[in-house]
Amino acid sequence: MRVVAPDGSQVGVKTIQEAMYLAEGLGLDLVEVAPKAEPPVARLMDYGKYKYEQSVKDREARKNQSRNTIKEITFRVKIGAHDFQIKSDRAKRFLEHGDKVRVRIWFRGREASRPQLGLTILERLTDDLVGVGKVDQEPKQEGRNMTMTFSPLPKRERMAAEETAAEEERAAERETAQGAGAEADPAKPEDESDTETPADASADDN
Repeated sequence: MRVVAPDGSQVGVKTIQEAMYLAEGLGLDLVEVAPKAEPPVARLMDYGKYKYEQSVKDREARKNQSRNTIKEITFRVKIGAHDFQIKSDRAKRFLEHGDKVRVRIWFRGREASRPQLGLTILERLTDDLVGVGKVDQEPKQEGRNMTMTFSPLPKRERMAAEETAAEEERAAERETAQGAGAEADPAKPEDESDTETPADASADDN
């Protein structure tokens, strides 16, 4: 069989016994990689390490595949506030899990001639998804459908957006607290003891 070194260089044609002896001396495994070749090809390698590296590559491939998954959510133009919030929360979860989200606005009848109705919903949704997703494809209308795609924010950008939102919330709380404190501490009334009464004034005149 033809023996190949771990770095890919050719060791040469060896008998099975010679190849096994060589692998044993190097503390490596002898793995047949091309059994149908003439002569068959075997490679010297650390098979345990090879299997581990392959499993890591497979996990990364699955992770990348899941990131490319596109979830679709459909909205009606006349959707209620409660239903809108449910679908908005669902879109957030998809984005947080690393999925893209395609939003579809479905127009009925004459609604298709009023695209602003769909754009209003998409603007509301865009505001809701700040911090978890970004616009990947601007709104596009085709017949009775308007679509828009969001992609998840990278983890670093998501953390920065969350920190900004938290800081804005803290600033708003401080302003509210300061306003409440000002109302609770009105200006003191003028001390009546320092005010001359009409009766005192007449006595001094006399």
